[in-house]
Amino acid sequence: VQLQASGGGLVQAGGSLRLSCAASGSPFRNIAMGWFRQAPGKEREFVAAINWSGGVTSYADSAKGRFTISRDNAKNTGWLQMNSLKPEDTAVYYCAASRYGSGPYRRSDEYAYWGQGTLVTVSS
Repeated sequence: VQLQASGGGLVQAGGSLRLSCAASGSPFRNIAMGWFRQAPGKEREFVAAINWSGGVTSYADSAKGRFTISRDNAKNTGWLQMNSLKPEDTAVYYCAASRYGSGPYRRSDEYAYWGQGTLVTVSS
């Protein structure tokens, strides 16, 4: 599976961004996907995940109520809608796909495929 993340950019605090993750190379509908982020000097952390069908989601506490993960298997694409952004959301955001069809998964070692990352910068 090849993943291409996009949609990052510079936004003011309180603003919104929508990240996209386009998948190719394998049936997207069979696998769970997730979003992680890594801020400068910090370890990569879980943000949100969704199961193969889109019917079950999971969020980090920092993302609950502000971020929404979704997917469209017919389009081989997943999204992360981010609202009410804060400066502490500044990071490189990565989409990831699991080998497994259930999920959602919260640990990075449960994902086999990673996109290249897209930078989100939130100014105060």
